[in-house]
Amino acid sequence: MANLKVTLIKSTIGAVPKHRRTVEALGLKKLNKTVVLPDNAATRGMVQQVRHLVKVEEA
Repeated sequence: MANLKVTLIKSTIGAVPKHRRTVEALGLKKLNKTVVLPDNAATRGMVQQVRHLVKVEEA
């Protein structure tokens, strides 16, 4: 099963509140922290919404 490695590279300070909640829902709390998430439509949609704040790699 494929996974995505998502890293928070930009602060959520000043971000739209909806984007801030999306980043937290992805499991990211601090800058430069990485989480491994399953590669599915829900995860891809969340990452797409906050693509300016995160870096995504295939894991």
